[in-house]
Amino acid sequence: MTILPPEPGEPRRPHGPRDPGDAWVQAPSGERYWGRFGAAGLLALDPDRGVLLQHRVGWSHFGGTWALPGGARHEGEDAAAGAIREAREEAGVPHAAVRSRFESVFDVGVWSYTTVVADVVEPFTPVISDPESLELAWVAIDGVAAMPLHPGFAASWPALRALLSTHPAVVVDMANVVGSVPDGWWRDRAGAASRLLARLSHLAMRGLPASDLGLGGDVWFPRWIAVVEGQARAAATDATGVEIVAAPGEGDDTIVSVAADLRSRGHEVVVVTSDRGLTQRVSELGGRVQGSRWLRGLLDSA
Repeated sequence: MTILPPEPGEPRRPHGPRDPGDAWVQAPSGERYWGRFGAAGLLALDPDRGVLLQHRVGWSHFGGTWALPGGARHEGEDAAAGAIREAREEAGVPHAAVRSRFESVFDVGVWSYTTVVADVVEPFTPVISDPESLELAWVAIDGVAAMPLHPGFAASWPALRALLSTHPAVVVDMANVVGSVPDGWWRDRAGAASRLLARLSHLAMRGLPASDLGLGGDVWFPRWIAVVEGQARAAATDATGVEIVAAPGEGDDTIVSVAADLRSRGHEVVVVTSDRGLTQRVSELGGRVQGSRWLRGLLDSA
C-alpha cells in the first residue's frame, strides 16, 4: 500500500485544513482509493421520500454520477461517525436526524468503504454545503437503479436494497438474564438490573455482527427492548439505546405481547431467554430465541 497526497491545486472543501485522512491509497496492483483511513457514506432512508442521493460535481471521482454523501474517514473515527460527519458537511444532514440501522463494508485489504444505512427519525431539508455536489435529491427506492450511479454504489445497491426492509429487534427477558449469573442479584434486584442495562446500552451503541442475528450486511444496530418485572422495575431508566418496558404483572406475558406487536409491524424479533415455556410462546409467534449465554457472550466481548 502506498499513501499518495492530493495533487497540488486539487479541488477541495474551502473551509479548514486538510485532514491526514485526505489522501489516496494506492494498492500494489495500482488501483487508487480515496481515504488514508478508509471512507464511509451515509444512506439516509426516509419512509416517505426515499434515499438521499448526491449528484457529484464534474471534477470529483466519477463526476456527474449519483451516489451517497460521504468521503474519507479521519484517523481513529468509526464508520458511523465518519459517514454522518461527511453527510453533514456535504448535505447539511443533522446528526440527530438519523439513526443507524446497519453497516455494509466493502474491503479490498488496503482500504475499505463502509455504507452506513440510517433511518430518518426527524425530517430535514438537505442543503448543498460544499463544492462537491451539483444537487441533492430524495429518490424513491424503486427509482435509484435508473439513475446514472457511481460504479461503486451501483455495484453495492442490489444487496443494500434487499436489506432495507429488514428491521431487527432484540427483546431481553431481564429477570432470566440477571438470574443466569450468581453474583448476588437476589439481594438487590433493581441494582443488578441497572448494571445489566448499562452494559446493554454499551452493546446497543457498538452494534452486533450480522452473523449473530442471522442477517446479511456486516454490523446491525437493532432496537433493544428490556422487559423488567417485580423489584427490578425500580432499575435506572436512562440506558441510552435501550427501551425499558416495566411489566405490570408476569414478565413473560409482557415479553410475548411486545414480541407480537413488533412482529405485526414487520420486525425480525429475537427474544433473549432461557425459559422453555417462554421460548415455545415466542416460537409460535414466528420469533427467534437466543439463550442468556448468547447475550452474556456478546456483553463480555463488548
